[in-house]
Amino acid sequence: MRPGVQQGPEIWIRGPVAVTDAGLRPHPGARPGSPPGRSWVAAHGGAGTTTLAAVYGGHDCGRDWPGPGDPPSVLLVARTHAAGLDAVGRALEVFRRGAAPAGLCLDGVVLVADAPGRLPRQLAQRVRTIESVADVHRVPWVPAWRVGDLTGRPPRETEPLARLTAGAGAPGRAAEGPGLPRTAR
Repeated sequence: MRPGVQQGPEIWIRGPVAVTDAGLRPHPGARPGSPPGRSWVAAHGGAGTTTLAAVYGGHDCGRDWPGPGDPPSVLLVARTHAAGLDAVGRALEVFRRGAAPAGLCLDGVVLVADAPGRLPRQLAQRVRTIESVADVHRVPWVPAWRVGDLTGRPPRETEPLARLTAGAGAPGRAAEGPGLPRTAR
C-alpha cells in the first residue's frame, strides 16, 4: 500500500482512498471544493427542511437539488403520512436509478412525524420498507416546533441525526459515490 493511502471498505469504495489531513476519508461523491455539511432536500412540500436546517444545521434546499455551491451530501426529508412516504419512495428511486444530479450522495432519509403518537400499521410497514434500502432517521412530533419555538434541545431520539449533522454550520446548534448509502438489496 502506498504512503498516505488507506484501503477503503469493499462494500462502499473500490480501491485505495486518499487520507485527508484530518485523517478522514473524503466523501466518495464529494465535488472538489464543495462545502462541508449536509443539504436538506424535501421530498414534498411541507416536509420540514427549514426547521431541520435551523435545528441541526446544514443547508435548506427546499424541494430543489443542491446547487454547485451547496453541500453534496443529501438528507432526504419527508413527513410520515401516506403522501410523504410515497414522495420519499419516488425520490429514492431517482437515486437508485442514478438519475440524481452528478456528485450528490444520499446520506439518509429523515422521516418527520406528521402527528403525535404511533404510526398506523400500514404506514409503519412502509417505513420498514424504506429502512430496508436507506439509512432512516426518525424525528418525533415536537409541539414547540409547530409554534415556531426552535430554542429547546432537539429530541433525545434524534441523537444519531444530531451526530450525523454535527459541524453542518447552524449558529448555536449542532453544526458527504452517488447513490444509496447501503448496497442495493
